[in-house]
This record gives sequence, C-alpha cells and structure tokens, in this order.
Amino acid sequence: MENSKLVPPVEIVEEGEGITLTADMPGVEKENLAIGVEGDRLTIEGTLSLNEAAKLQSVYAEVRVAQYQRTFVLSRDLDTEKIDAKLQNGVLTLTIPKVERAKPRRVEVKAW
Repeated sequence: MENSKLVPPVEIVEEGEGITLTADMPGVEKENLAIGVEGDRLTIEGTLSLNEAAKLQSVYAEVRVAQYQRTFVLSRDLDTEKIDAKLQNGVLTLTIPKVERAKPRRVEVKAW
C-alpha cells in the first residue's frame, strides 16, 4: 500500500461578485488542511486526521492514509488576496471575489 493523492470532488459556482468553490474532503480537520496560491494556481491539500483514520476498519485498502490534493488555474479577474475559506463537516468552501474592474456594474445614462 502507498500514500496516493485522492482528488476531492468539487463544485464551482460563478456569481456576479466572484466564485464559490466547494470541495468534499471527509475526515480532514482544519489543522491538516493547506490552501495555497502561487501565480494563477490555487492548490488545496488535506490529510485525513489520525483520529478519523483510527476509527476506520478497512476490509481492503489500496491507500494507507487519505491525502487529498487538487489544483486549479484561476482567472486574473479573481482577487486571490481576498479568498475566504471555511471548513465544516468535511466540506471546504472557498469564496473568491472578483477584482473591482471585473465586477458587473451599471452605467448611468445622462440626458443631454
């Protein structure tokens, strides 16, 4: 058995103000989660906590410790300085706003 990387399922929703990324990472606790941005790449990594792994009784396993990893290329329209991350019940939610210039706006029409 080896420590392979698992690809967590992810849902990405784009809204006018930015995007929301939701990743399923069951058994990962905040202390074992790493989120990094380098250039235009967003990387999510998490390891199943030892407390959670000890509770599991496998009949057959090809992976010894669950390690999740996923990388995304981000649009330049997203403000990576303002990423908001929340982890609750094994579900990671990242909210990434758009930079001001990329947000939708209304143009005022003036009468002559």
